[in-house]
Amino acid sequence: MPVITCIDDLKAIYRRRVPRMFYDYAESGSYTEGTFRENSADFQRIRLRQRVAVDMTGRTTESTMAGQKVAMPVALAPVGMTGMQSADGEIKAARAAKAFGVPFTLSTMSICSLEDVAEAIRAPFWFQLYVMRDQEFLEAIIERARRANCSALVLTLDLQILGQRHKDLKNGLSAPPRLTLPVMLDLATKWRWGLEMLRTKRRFFGNIVGHAKGVGDPSSLVAWTAEQFDPQLDWDKIARIRDLWGGKLILKGINDPEDARMAAGFGADAIIISNHGGRQLDGAVSSIRMLPEIVKAVGDQIEIHLDSGIRSGQDVLKALALGAHATYIGRAFIYGLGAMGEAGVTAALEVIRKELDVTMALCGERDVKNLGRHNLLIPQEFLQPWA
Repeated sequence: MPVITCIDDLKAIYRRRVPRMFYDYAESGSYTEGTFRENSADFQRIRLRQRVAVDMTGRTTESTMAGQKVAMPVALAPVGMTGMQSADGEIKAARAAKAFGVPFTLSTMSICSLEDVAEAIRAPFWFQLYVMRDQEFLEAIIERARRANCSALVLTLDLQILGQRHKDLKNGLSAPPRLTLPVMLDLATKWRWGLEMLRTKRRFFGNIVGHAKGVGDPSSLVAWTAEQFDPQLDWDKIARIRDLWGGKLILKGINDPEDARMAAGFGADAIIISNHGGRQLDGAVSSIRMLPEIVKAVGDQIEIHLDSGIRSGQDVLKALALGAHATYIGRAFIYGLGAMGEAGVTAALEVIRKELDVTMALCGERDVKNLGRHNLLIPQEFLQPWA
């Protein structure tokens, strides 16, 4: 195994080993990709306060997320087509998360199904739901999540219509990939990925093919998916889903104080500040820049999580110190998965935790729950109300 010292080490291996269309799927945003870039760049503008002559022994990164004990306040975010980054990718990531002691969130648009993951790990995990127009499918997949022992439903609110991702269109993104000449030439250089894919039966959207009415193969799936994301999703429909689920509910895609106030009075267990990793509204403000204003609006009413842009343990620390209760990594664990499978996901988590632990110590803190603004030097514009 190569020496991994940071997430960028995993990214470099990932880029070499995974077909271009799936690398581009993860490593891109919508339109100009401005929000995609700023999600990470804005973390670098926040500085840390170094403290000395403090007792650094007995440190802990343990915390909770939505009432669940975690080894560190970092969950694996839902990422569509994870099973195309590495064969049976959702199962590999779920196993790594379980062993490490952090939540794994399965996407509606996963390759491995709810049932696949439940059978493989035999432990609770979280399920992310996209709201579809097909009410029969919607009710059935919520019931399947309940039977799979999912302990929280992560309801995504920011994908009623798709933001255009230029690279996906140009690459002809599909699962499995269509064997055009450019794709075949690329796959010829990704033999390790190809051999693993040949050994698995899971190459389609496992939560949908064979479960949605009229969707029995990949060709029928394309037509079904194109018209299924529900543009009429509103708070009334969200309330019906909440009541239908009846368990822990996390609302993902909040990136504005007004929406956060609506969510806080809604009876959810947590909100996730997120702009979908810069893949939806290009030009939206980065999640970390919106965090202080959302904390100011609802910080004492609901648990606040943060997604989008985290690539290091220092990023995690900055989010926690600015008022987030917990965080999510998406691309960071995908780099590890594509680079080295389950071991790569574990490596990504270990990198994040070590960086978080060491940085916390050098900031003069021993408990991740004690982090606060006193640990940071914050640009003034991060603290200004938005017009």
